[in-house]
Amino acid sequence: MKTPCEFWAEEVMPNLRANVARILYSKGLTQAKIAEHLGITQAMVSKYLTGKYRRLSGELGKEVEKVAQEVAGLILYGAKKEDLVRFLNRKFFEMFRSGILCKGYLDYIGSSDESLCREIFTEEPSRTQILEELSLALSELLRDEKFLELIPEVRSNFAYSLPKPKEKNDVAAIPGRITVVKGKAYALPPEFGVSEHMAEVLIGLSEIFPEVRSVLNIRYDEKISGALKKAGFKVGTVEKSERSEEETVKLITEEFKKKGILDAVIDKGGFGIEPCVYIFGKSPIEVVEKVKKLERFL
Repeated sequence: MKTPCEFWAEEVMPNLRANVARILYSKGLTQAKIAEHLGITQAMVSKYLTGKYRRLSGELGKEVEKVAQEVAGLILYGAKKEDLVRFLNRKFFEMFRSGILCKGYLDYIGSSDESLCREIFTEEPSRTQILEELSLALSELLRDEKFLELIPEVRSNFAYSLPKPKEKNDVAAIPGRITVVKGKAYALPPEFGVSEHMAEVLIGLSEIFPEVRSVLNIRYDEKISGALKKAGFKVGTVEKSERSEEETVKLITEEFKKKGILDAVIDKGGFGIEPCVYIFGKSPIEVVEKVKKLERFL
């Protein structure tokens, strides 16, 4: 009997490495450098680039391609190997819990008993895992020199919730927000329970779209509005000029109810409210990827 870990190692990881190798090669990295990043031989990189491996198909194949994009992005942003290992470990459990990896595993062992996966992977992400993933994404954001230009006057906050958050302490964010110190973006390590507003936003959204668990606010102006359109983001807008923070949360939630899952919501501000853009994602890594995409159109 093959275990889920064997399926991951023998079937999924070769596909993931091949996709990452292809992306990095397209970005100008040499085969030797790619081999160094992936911890494999240059000959294996060459094999991957020529398509000499068994490809995954269907939903699992598409999901592995998405994960490869994230891994390649992290490598290009200079993430440490330890961070990449942590990231892939989390993806392994996330993909099993979601059912995507489970279906491939059941085909792999010739079983149709879906309860097997549920019995193996029922654990929810721990608070430590949430903090680690948010810290990893935050590090990539702080290394991004272009992000400095996106920080609003009220400063940015970056939040990530546990699944099905019920209260502020179920949402991790940046104490004191992301600020600017000596011309560089600076932030303290994430903590749970430090952002009332971001927590309320994610708690409100969890009731209609529980997969949306991360949010970052950035500066707003017409140039950024144009970049959101060029990037092909699905965007909502909040325009009411006089409102409380509680009303802002309700208006954001209403935009999601009307338009479905959004990449961003523009808050045009009002009396005592600085205009900003909220960038949403399933994870903080996805949010950072969206910020990077937005920057390419500025």
